[in-house]
Amino acid sequence: MSPRGVATPDVRERLFAAAERVVERDGPGALTSRSVTTEAGCAKGLLHTHFAGFDEFVAELCLDRFARTAVKARSLAGQAGRGTVAGNLDAVVLALFDSGGPAVSGIAMARPAAALRIREALEGGAPGFAAIEEAVAGYLKAERGLGRVPDSVDPAVAALALVGTGHHLLMTTWPDSPDPRPALRRLVTALVGQDVHAVGS
Repeated sequence: MSPRGVATPDVRERLFAAAERVVERDGPGALTSRSVTTEAGCAKGLLHTHFAGFDEFVAELCLDRFARTAVKARSLAGQAGRGTVAGNLDAVVLALFDSGGPAVSGIAMARPAAALRIREALEGGAPGFAAIEEAVAGYLKAERGLGRVPDSVDPAVAALALVGTGHHLLMTTWPDSPDPRPALRRLVTALVGQDVHAVGS
């Protein structure tokens, strides 16, 4: 436990990671400010020291994970011509489903104050699905130029289909729902004409 008065390094990430572990292990119903701080091994009031309340914490957790996926999507530009197109896309889109992503997003959508904060942040320019879609479209355009994606593929439309489907599945997948990842992999294969597990050129 962190003693009072002693700074906790990287406290936001520590609390975010703890929340994800709670959701993965015990389900979304177990996520409370106390369960998060207990899992993180820190003082019970630490979460409220860094966030205005639990709604803000949940919103910031979702926004942080969206931003991380956007960063991964932007890194696709450096992957053009390497690995497989489907495998590269798979790594980005499925990142949304890592660490209890659907459950955490579901919690946020069920809390009006958290959902409002997320919407306002995204409207204000916080990286989210629009940034991911733009990066995926740019990547597909580059791969099409290299001949690794068929000329018939419209990069913008394919990116919209892929990211839009990811968004839909993220917001509608609950703990007892089927695993959404196989469906996304099939969509990737249909869009780029290449299996996720194919050997790259």
